[in-house]
Amino acid sequence: MNCTRRDFLIGGAASVFLTGINLPSRAMAKEKKNLIIISLRGGMDGLTAVPVIGDKNLIKLRKKLIVEGTHKLNSDFALHPKLNTFYELWKNNQAAFVHATSIPYTGRSHFDGQNLMESGGKVPYQEKTGWLGRGMKAANYVGEGLALALPMPLLLRGVPLNDNYYPAKGSLPSNTVLESLSSVYKESGEKNLQMVMDIIQKRPLSMMTSGRAGRNHRSLAKETAKLLRVEDGPSIAVFDLDGFDTHAGQCGDDGLHGDRLEEIDDIVEELKDNLGDSFDNTLILTLTEFGRTVKQNGGNGTDHGWGSAILMAGGLLKSAQVHTDWPGLKKSNLFEGRDLLSTLDARAVYLSAMAVCFNVEPELFRREVFWEDNLSDLTASLFKI
Repeated sequence: MNCTRRDFLIGGAASVFLTGINLPSRAMAKEKKNLIIISLRGGMDGLTAVPVIGDKNLIKLRKKLIVEGTHKLNSDFALHPKLNTFYELWKNNQAAFVHATSIPYTGRSHFDGQNLMESGGKVPYQEKTGWLGRGMKAANYVGEGLALALPMPLLLRGVPLNDNYYPAKGSLPSNTVLESLSSVYKESGEKNLQMVMDIIQKRPLSMMTSGRAGRNHRSLAKETAKLLRVEDGPSIAVFDLDGFDTHAGQCGDDGLHGDRLEEIDDIVEELKDNLGDSFDNTLILTLTEFGRTVKQNGGNGTDHGWGSAILMAGGLLKSAQVHTDWPGLKKSNLFEGRDLLSTLDARAVYLSAMAVCFNVEPELFRREVFWEDNLSDLTASLFKI
């Protein structure tokens, strides 16, 4: 399929990837913990999602993009009005935010940035596996896998049985075809391929659909929650949302960026409603390649920036907080005089989240996943341990 720039930048369609863990790892864990990553492709604007309150620089530079009907979080920060579920969770200490953060990539290419947000590396296309896949492997989370999109996202690559099946052209292979393939794999002694076929045959048909119409983000979230809440079911999910590259029509309360934020909120709402008690042992985090410029452009939008925000929800959060080393928005404090500065490597948040959800010391992931980079251990600051 040829990917045009328009196809890449505009959308809002959702995909979901699920994977489980093996029984030895589950036996060592006190309780099953779910980790859910929502990838936001295009560059999510942290200053729109979690705007700073009363900053004259923001008001001056974004006259037509100011968010008015916000939910106040504390004396310094507010929340976009389309993030209503997050606000309700905030009031119950089940939502939090990390601000002025990003991966260590200061370029402005979507393709390079998205490669790095998934690989966790510093040089585009150098790494062939994803930080989550490497983390699962390091923690021995290498059991059954389930993916519902094509191709398998780089973020999850690194675990052999995170399979990569998605029906082509809206059709499903018949049971006869699946059984024939399974028989061939058994006879050939290809154990891994046989296990993948077994996984495919066990999938719920309601999730085995292709095309945008079949990937409604609410229905995907609902089906995902049903699988995650099963004690011996998958424990890791990755949602994929696009459409955050709002060079025009971004607006404040409404507009393109607000619509995309509402999609995130919808997913979290369905997860919360359908996970039941499992939500208490769940952690949801967003991931994006970069933020947006502080100053609006001529099309009432913003261009590619650096610092952004991570939205978090779930019962594994320590408290409702905006965790940040806020740099300010004076021009002298901006990256290259135009972007919100990133004062915290976002990989430290993901490292710490894996440590909590996989019941493993953070040092293992620092060593095995992030090449001993000097990443902070935020487990005690952000999460219940």
